Amino acid sequence: MRVVGLLFLMILLIAVLVSAIAVVWTRHQSRVLFVQLTQLQGQRDALNIEYGQLELEQATWAEPRRIDNEARTKLGMLMPRPQDVQLVRQP
Repeated sequence: MRVVGLLFLMILLIAVLVSAIAVVWTRHQSRVLFVQLTQLQGQRDALNIEYGQLELEQATWAEPRRIDNEARTKLGMLMPRPQDVQLVRQP
């Protein structure tokens, strides 16, 4: 009877140790994943800022007044005279 009780006590001690190790490992994994999540959120925020800046830059470059000015100054383009305009109709 005493051997059975001692064996049962040893099994319980091993179970408690395994459980404690599992808790420590799980907490460590949780911290590692939290750090990774924080880093990824920082990257996401940086990319969102860059995306907003690129949208603003695109809107600036695509502004009709700016395009017209570039066409006139750099390319020497002019508005055609009304007699030079021809309409083409598709059948």
